[in-house]
Amino acid sequence: MKKVEDYIRSIPDFPEEGIIFRDVTSILQDADGLQLAIDELKKKLEGLEFDAVAGAESRGFIFGMPLAYHFHKPFIPIRKAGKLPCETVSKTYELEYGSATIEMHKDAISEGEKVVLIDDLIATGGTMKAATELVEELGGTVVKILFLLELAGLNGRDALQGYDVESIVRYEGK
Repeated sequence: MKKVEDYIRSIPDFPEEGIIFRDVTSILQDADGLQLAIDELKKKLEGLEFDAVAGAESRGFIFGMPLAYHFHKPFIPIRKAGKLPCETVSKTYELEYGSATIEMHKDAISEGEKVVLIDDLIATGGTMKAATELVEELGGTVVKILFLLELAGLNGRDALQGYDVESIVRYEGK
């Protein structure tokens, strides 16, 4: 029986020499791989009490939507700045080379709601740290953070200490 990592394409020396790029589009392009990835993520949420699923643009949408559908929960998009039409809250965070800003609608979360955050990959943890801050600013509680892939060598879990963080596939390197 195949595992999720069997569907992940590894591309050496991209985007620069010495880096191995872990490509999740190869999972999306294979019906069995996609179903397996979603099934493995679903298992991580079985028995967990939560009110909503929030996903970071854009691959968090891809993996978060089927989970929201399966568990009959609303889906909250976390977008890049300037992409949402209504009143938003935003958070700017540092990247390796510069900064980025993410937003969510101000009315997306109610006081006391329990939220699962999802993205395809955890590297340094900056995006999800900013997402946790947005959820909490709106009065929600992050009850789990899920990733399909984890690049453990970049220590992203350090930015998310105190949260329940899980990944399906873990690569020790960068």
